[in-house]
Amino acid sequence: MAKEVNLIDYLPDILKEIREFKAINTAENPELLFLWDAIEDTLNDQFVDYATENGVKRWESILKILPKGTETLDVRKFRIISRLNEQLPYTYEKLKMQLETLCGDNGYSLVLLNNEYKLIVRVELSVRGKFDEVESLLNRTVPANIVIDLSLMYNQHSTLSKYTNTQLSNSTHYQLRNEVIN
Repeated sequence: MAKEVNLIDYLPDILKEIREFKAINTAENPELLFLWDAIEDTLNDQFVDYATENGVKRWESILKILPKGTETLDVRKFRIISRLNEQLPYTYEKLKMQLETLCGDNGYSLVLLNNEYKLIVRVELSVRGKFDEVESLLNRTVPANIVIDLSLMYNQHSTLSKYTNTQLSNSTHYQLRNEVIN
């Protein structure tokens, strides 16, 4: 939100007409706007959703997160939020809540096979970009004696059966299996 400020408006009327004061105010207005934006950015950096690049770097430093060079600012913010949402104790219900935060209500499936000490997690194709963060979350939170089986939830026959052969013929087998169908 850019603030519209003109310093000359704050001067007494008698000084507004003096050429030197007009020149001083013309020179200082951009500096004041720059300072105003810097203050606003500093305030926004306190909240991950509104953080600037600088704020995200600071959060990553605090949480010891190493960003990848190809990640967007939104993905980096997402990683910070997921790290902030982690809380002890690590229970099945807490893990479900964290996965819902990361992937959405229907963005994953979670099955715990107690007798086999195995946790099966499938991530929807629509949240594929968050796969690495889900993997990181599981590696940090799931006890070491439980085997993690994590993979993408590929398109199934039930998903594709809604379309005609003509509609599907424009896509390759790889696209039908690995991409989100609209």
